[in-house]
Amino acid sequence: MTTQNPNTLKGLMLMAMPALADPNFFQTVTCLCEHNEQGALGLIINRVHPNLTAHDIFRELKLEHVDAMAQVPLHIGGPVHIDEVFILHGAPFGWQGCLQISPTLAMSNTMDILQAVALGKGPESFLITLGCAGWADGQLEAEIKENAWLTGPANEEIIFRKNIEERWDAALRDVGVNPALLSNAAGHA
Repeated sequence: MTTQNPNTLKGLMLMAMPALADPNFFQTVTCLCEHNEQGALGLIINRVHPNLTAHDIFRELKLEHVDAMAQVPLHIGGPVHIDEVFILHGAPFGWQGCLQISPTLAMSNTMDILQAVALGKGPESFLITLGCAGWADGQLEAEIKENAWLTGPANEEIIFRKNIEERWDAALRDVGVNPALLSNAAGHA
């Protein structure tokens, strides 16, 4: 049995602070899927692709699909690997290449889960993203120290059920922060 590194941020959500000027991350919520000595990888959960749906992915990959899955929105998971599909999901977790994030949350990007989703036989709770967010070793920690991000536990209610436009506000409130009171200035003791 492997134990999780107590210093890892894996399984947390990152909420962009107002001072984070990068347009890729302005008012985003990112679920951290991996964080180790090589860096971090996450998926933005509150940005939807304006012109694409799951149907476009299914058609491009020639996947049989049911009509109900065709209109599933595609999320913009981040500015890295923008041509790759990632699925953030709940149970079941037996997919090829499934990366367990927590006991109830995982990330997969293999054809078996995508085929199951297309046929309406995948996990009940899921987000399909194009791209991901990535940080080199120590980069994310430095950004947190510079007040670019707040962190909090991944909340599946926010990730999968909250309206997309409400997720940033809800994630901040979930950790006890009123978004209207946030400042652009970093405080250091």
